Amino acid sequence: MGLPHEPEFQQAYNELVEAIQDSTLFIQKPEYKKVIPVVSVPERIIQFRVSWENDKGEIEVNNGYRVQFNSALGPYKGGLRFHPSVNLSILKFLGFEQIFKNALTGLSMGGGKGGCDFNPKGRTDSEIRRFCVAFMRQLARYIGADTDVPAGDIGVGGREVGFLFGAYKQMQNNWSGVLTGKGLSWGGSLIRPEATGYGVVYYVEKMIEKATNGKESFKGKKVAVSGSGNVAQYAALKVIELGGTVVSLSDSKGSIISKNGITPDQVHVIAAGKVKFLTLEQIIKESASTFSGNNEVKYIAGARPWVHVGQVDVALPSATQNEVSGEEAKALVDAGCKYIAEGSNMGSTQEAIDVFEANRSNNVWYAPGKAANCGGVAVSGLEMAQNSQRTTWTSEEVDRRLKEIMYNCFDNCYSTAIKYSAEKNASGLPSLLKGANIAGFIKVADAMFDQGEVF
Repeated sequence: MGLPHEPEFQQAYNELVEAIQDSTLFIQKPEYKKVIPVVSVPERIIQFRVSWENDKGEIEVNNGYRVQFNSALGPYKGGLRFHPSVNLSILKFLGFEQIFKNALTGLSMGGGKGGCDFNPKGRTDSEIRRFCVAFMRQLARYIGADTDVPAGDIGVGGREVGFLFGAYKQMQNNWSGVLTGKGLSWGGSLIRPEATGYGVVYYVEKMIEKATNGKESFKGKKVAVSGSGNVAQYAALKVIELGGTVVSLSDSKGSIISKNGITPDQVHVIAAGKVKFLTLEQIIKESASTFSGNNEVKYIAGARPWVHVGQVDVALPSATQNEVSGEEAKALVDAGCKYIAEGSNMGSTQEAIDVFEANRSNNVWYAPGKAANCGGVAVSGLEMAQNSQRTTWTSEEVDRRLKEIMYNCFDNCYSTAIKYSAEKNASGLPSLLKGANIAGFIKVADAMFDQGEVF
């Protein structure tokens, strides 16, 4: 269905279709076959030029995009990514994933994604502001609180969302919840920065509970985390809070491995450094005292953590797509890892997923990103609800709703996997990969039938 020059999109499409074909869904309900060719083409793709002025007064030109993939369940919803790697294939893959991820939250949100091949690293605040204004000048006419509600993603944090929102408001003369991830004093939601990381951990909490009949929890578990951005930081903090030990974090330049466990202080220092675009290596050098003594960490340049962490119980890939290879998946399974859940989108390659799925009979359990990391967009949905009501909920209220959404998402994936499973696994662990894909698909497909988009 995808095109040869869209490898990421092809991979996401194949994952969904194979998960469904490998189940009994089409046998039980053959009419769902009609949905695949419709749902896998975006409703609309907007591509635009972003020309802006850098600090030297020179003109720079970037390519901007918004893929409005599916609005069956609500306004298009999905992040904006500013990164040199951004192209249509990556945005189509992310938008396609987002359709089913948003469906799994149980909230009224369609799927979309957008961004630009602009690189914010090394840019001044004023350059980023001018870029955001130029980007929004092109995007503003295609989005709105009931049409399309973008959020941040890689390269788009609170600062960028603020600049984008300010530009939209001036251009449209309209204060509405058109972006999520806003500042707390102007329509943002508490727990939004934490949401994806917390959500992954809540999801895995249910996996551990289910797999051990309530006998075990995160207490005493060793957890390997990759990434060091917002998802990895808050996943690490929540694991520590629940009594687990976090043994790794990473960035695009290398990994840190900790024998005694990464501390909350270290996570806060890393978070402060990452806002300034520092590498982990630079952060450790600058804050040597925080990373020494009992809290010493080993830095490994140019490596991902998976083969270096030793024995772990849980792995949470939380950096970017395809960051666990087949070899690394084998290493994790051999090291005793039982639970793998993606904090990033499509964090595991197809080869890695095959390894995890093949080891389900050995009690290895894998949760795909579209389920495990839906906590972020879930709280974006809660932010939209708060904006519509012109109200702000307490962090306890948002956290309670987030936990409930993640627990329900797990239960939905689990029961759907059992209902449509073609094989009966000896260990009794159903495929959450299939469960997540099928549960999200059914919800979107039913809405498309009802609205006459498929007939």
